[in-house]
Amino acid sequence: MTRARFQVVACNMAGVLAVEAETARAFPRHSHEQFGFGLIERGAQRSLSGRGVVEAGCGDLITVNPGEVHDGVPLGADGRAWRMLYLDPAVVTESVCDVSEGKTRTCEFVRPVLRSDALTNAFRALYSALTAPQAAQAGLRRDEALALLVYGLVREHPSEPLPAVPAAIRRARELLDDDPTAPVTLTELACASGLSRFQVVRGFSRAFGLTPHAYLIQRRIDLARHLITGGATLSEAAAASGFADQSHMTRHFVRRFGFPPGALSAVAS
Repeated sequence: MTRARFQVVACNMAGVLAVEAETARAFPRHSHEQFGFGLIERGAQRSLSGRGVVEAGCGDLITVNPGEVHDGVPLGADGRAWRMLYLDPAVVTESVCDVSEGKTRTCEFVRPVLRSDALTNAFRALYSALTAPQAAQAGLRRDEALALLVYGLVREHPSEPLPAVPAAIRRARELLDDDPTAPVTLTELACASGLSRFQVVRGFSRAFGLTPHAYLIQRRIDLARHLITGGATLSEAAAASGFADQSHMTRHFVRRFGFPPGALSAVAS
């Protein structure tokens, strides 16, 4: 069986995170605040996406939208290897606006898995340029590759509406979003939404792919990530984002992402 390896790689562009992984780990449902582009380098996996269950193999590009709940299970005992770029929404918005000549600032990827030699080449070029140690020399190559990749993905991904979230469930989510660090009970969510406690759990899971508790943990992870990349220590981030302690926060990071929060501190410093 493949030994697990995760590496968070420093990027020379603000708002971008690079991750390299090789593992047989199965990941639970989770989400990211960023857009994600990735390339399966070896092996294959099956995963939930916003468009259903999909499979990706060696040479396939994978995409994920901000907030899109997904998981990942290897197909085979040897696991799989991939490289991934996570881009803050502002980075993608600027690029989409540019490639559309100002006609749109929105983008959603509705094909979680695709195979394209042109887009694969664009991804490899972008990854290489973003992780190059000499940012000044890689700047033009980086910006060019990002424009080509976003243009290709936008063309590959036609607009396709997602099901609407019921108003009652939106109210429950808003209560969690208002203060992710606050201890919220299921009874409070039920009162806010006008539903029974069971209806909240069932409706929330159907709408967002996560139970209310799992969603709350995800929001706390998102908050901790912002604090850590902003310069907070791990203990400060854990306390400020609602975790019991640093080890509690670390366990949730590793379970969902494969790497500890300290890896973010290393590339942020």
